[in-house]
Amino acid sequence: MILIRAIIRPDKKDEVLAELSAAGFNAVTVVDVVGRGKQKGIKIGGVVYDEIPKSLLLMAVRAEYKQEIVKVIMEAAKTGEKGAYGDGKIFVSPVSEVYTVSSGMKEL
Repeated sequence: MILIRAIIRPDKKDEVLAELSAAGFNAVTVVDVVGRGKQKGIKIGGVVYDEIPKSLLLMAVRAEYKQEIVKVIMEAAKTGEKGAYGDGKIFVSPVSEVYTVSSGMKEL
């Protein structure tokens, strides 16, 4: 099992979630976050905004679905044909244990 964490533009959140759902991946946790990446924030006039709103998507899935999910997110989260700074990042990590709270059962 793996954990996919995708940090994307908040205006792309609905589109990404719709595409994931259409591909059969409905289980997603969404968190509104702020941060900055390579662009080091946005400068408008003399003011620098370095806490840029983003959406964090969390998905714990079987490793066999990794490529399909990453592809869906990459395509739906990209701004325009070539993409742009601030479109986001996707992180994939192994999950060593999973427990269901209601049953107390260990999964995997």
